[in-house]
Amino acid sequence: MLKFYFNAAPNPMKVALFLEEAGLDYEPVPVDTKTGAQHSDWFRAINPNAKLPAIQDGDATVFDSNAILLYLAEKTGQFLPPGGDAERAALLSWLMFIASGVGPYSGQAVHFRNFAPEDIPYAKKRYGYEARRHWGIVNDRLAERDWMLGDTYTIVDMAIWGWAPRIPFMIGDDAMEGFPHIARLMAAIDARPAADRARALPQAHTFKQEMDEVAMRAMYPQIFAED
Repeated sequence: MLKFYFNAAPNPMKVALFLEEAGLDYEPVPVDTKTGAQHSDWFRAINPNAKLPAIQDGDATVFDSNAILLYLAEKTGQFLPPGGDAERAALLSWLMFIASGVGPYSGQAVHFRNFAPEDIPYAKKRYGYEARRHWGIVNDRLAERDWMLGDTYTIVDMAIWGWAPRIPFMIGDDAMEGFPHIARLMAAIDARPAADRARALPQAHTFKQEMDEVAMRAMYPQIFAED
């Protein structure tokens, strides 16, 4: 059976959504990053980058959430756009845009706004600006179509769904007001039963909640590294 290593962060959640949408049998394996479990030898053997999520599917191991989405979509034939070079080009372009732009800038914006040990105005401005710019591109894309790739609900929409709830933590409590088309997409996905099941998954496991020094050392080891 497929093993899914996860926590409640944005990247694992978009994979959880796919697994529930596709109706795949899988074993959820919680990995509590605030305790440092992702740095254990057993997990590093699965993902040398010590990040979540990861899956093991027989003798295949896949890490990076967007790689997992693409792997599972191609394996199952589900949640892909209609065939053709143009459609596949759009799928790959938008999925990689999320992987290389939306995700990293969103994560850094959340970090410097909420968790950095020092208030660094330039870092907050840079990553907040870039997060807003990237999400603006997504919002503009959705202004002319129901889903990111047109009429078809795909893994690109699932990748957006994982990160979009964090927008207020990146760029302000009222930020979603500037992204009405993203809000519409989120409402459409949230109304799907699979989204309810995906959100319930981390609630069925006990994850550490305190952001104490142990958690900070596990999640942001660079803060404590020697110069």
